Amino acid sequence: MYIDLAIGLVLAFLLFSLLLSGVNEGLVRLLGIRSKFLWAYLKDTLDGREGRKSIPGTIAEVFAALPFRRDERPAYSPQPPPVHSDATTWTGRLYERLREIDHDKDGRTSIASIPPVRFAIAMMEIVTSEGGVPAMLKKLEESGSPLYRPLKGAWDTAHGDLEAFRKAVEDWFDGEMHRLTMLYRRYVRWVIAALGLVLTLLFSMDALEYGRAILTDNAIRAQVTAIAGGGAQSLDSLRDKCPDHPADPYGCVTEVLSAPAFVQMVGHAPVSVRVPDGGSPQWSWNGGEWFQRLISPGHWPGFLITFVALLFGAPFWWDILRRLTGIRVRAGENAK
Repeated sequence: MYIDLAIGLVLAFLLFSLLLSGVNEGLVRLLGIRSKFLWAYLKDTLDGREGRKSIPGTIAEVFAALPFRRDERPAYSPQPPPVHSDATTWTGRLYERLREIDHDKDGRTSIASIPPVRFAIAMMEIVTSEGGVPAMLKKLEESGSPLYRPLKGAWDTAHGDLEAFRKAVEDWFDGEMHRLTMLYRRYVRWVIAALGLVLTLLFSMDALEYGRAILTDNAIRAQVTAIAGGGAQSLDSLRDKCPDHPADPYGCVTEVLSAPAFVQMVGHAPVSVRVPDGGSPQWSWNGGEWFQRLISPGHWPGFLITFVALLFGAPFWWDILRRLTGIRVRAGENAK
């Protein structure tokens, strides 16, 4: 019974964690968050602006400025890289060299990841168009670009060797991308937490109530099995379980077992759907009941447990479920 309880809880947390990940990924793609984050970083690193940073510096900017108010992505262009640059910013010059890997998204670039090798090649193309590394470094310094210092260090280390310079730029950008990835994941954790809280409250998911429902289902199943051949007198205990249907305990048991604990858990949203036998789906408004659950202190511990469980993520709950059920992962998946 307790193994069933553990598996039921873990499965519920896994499914809702997957839903949470899906909602987050959908919003990221819809709003172009990854691309905006990358180009905000490039704007700060290549051009820079006194007193203002494009990349988010606070949680408020993660939720508001980056998704909705600030978009540093260059305008999309289907043209191939030009022989002579028309861009007025270093970010624009970089984008000119990356157009061939781009596609349109609402009139802006959709590039969300630049391989370090491709970045280094693009920089070498810009170097050539600017008349060599020393000439480019001079222009970077005059424009006040933050890119001047790392490229100056790379050039000094290369001792005039262009291939060594290209490799140094590649290694530097690779390190920057690792740092940017860590920063992005830190901000994503806040987004996941916010979405997890919304999901928990939207479905008013009480993990403690769900656990009790699993135990009740198991108890009723065990009791039905035990008294199946016991005659009419053995139905008295079932009638005690179904006070709303004292004359038809079998009908009551059928109704309970046809609405398992998981269905009950997700059935407390403001809007629910029920599919009767042989009928079309029926939608119903449960706003009043949903609000009463939210303001009831008795449900708050269960809400808190659900919220914390969702923060662990789907991979964690999949691993727990696999250990509980003995599901084996193929060797090829282990290698990954």
